[in-house]
Amino acid sequence: MAAVKMPPAYRGMTMIYEFRTYDIKPGSLTEVEKRYGEAYEQRKKLSELFAFWHTEIGPLNQIIHVWAYKDLEERGRIRAEAVKAKVWPPAIGEFLVNQKSEIFIPAPFCPEAKPGKMGPYFEMRTYTYAAGALPNVLENWGAALPERMKYSKPCFVGYSELGALNKWLHIWPYSSIDQRNAIRDQARDAGVWPPSALASKQGRKVIPYVAQENKIVMSSSFSPLQ
Repeated sequence: MAAVKMPPAYRGMTMIYEFRTYDIKPGSLTEVEKRYGEAYEQRKKLSELFAFWHTEIGPLNQIIHVWAYKDLEERGRIRAEAVKAKVWPPAIGEFLVNQKSEIFIPAPFCPEAKPGKMGPYFEMRTYTYAAGALPNVLENWGAALPERMKYSKPCFVGYSELGALNKWLHIWPYSSIDQRNAIRDQARDAGVWPPSALASKQGRKVIPYVAQENKIVMSSSFSPLQ
């Protein structure tokens, strides 16, 4: 595999992202977000959210909160401090159906997303690959993403390290669903996207994914990414 170089602007960025996905009871979203928002006022003194979303299209009644850490050691320390200080987690147990936590590593070419207005619609696309496919995925995405970013930029691109393995996650903000459709059509018609199409055209190997998931999420009022 050709080496994927990390642009200077990305060096030193956060190395792990914890994606916590909770299924909640129908009709409970407003109260759940209210309790999270209130508790977050104290929790953010220890570390801030990367994003807090709820699903709009796809699997409904889900919240996704994303936390950025330098490493697993920092994650463990901060979470322990939050519990000790009794500021976290918020009391939402009565609304929970299922919980899932996954650690993702940003790809070397993942753009740095700063707090602010990006959406309000965020498309989360998750691909599952066979074991051993990651080097091929990194190579093909590293080659294709610079041209794709001329149309719009993702706020996250990376792969799973803990939790469900062999997953590739990319998240794209859009101002509307119509904009999403138009940009995807433009990139595809230009022949620069998806990465597999460009790789085939340029004679590189393509390992297809074995499963695919897509959902549209929107930010909660207290989410740093909006």
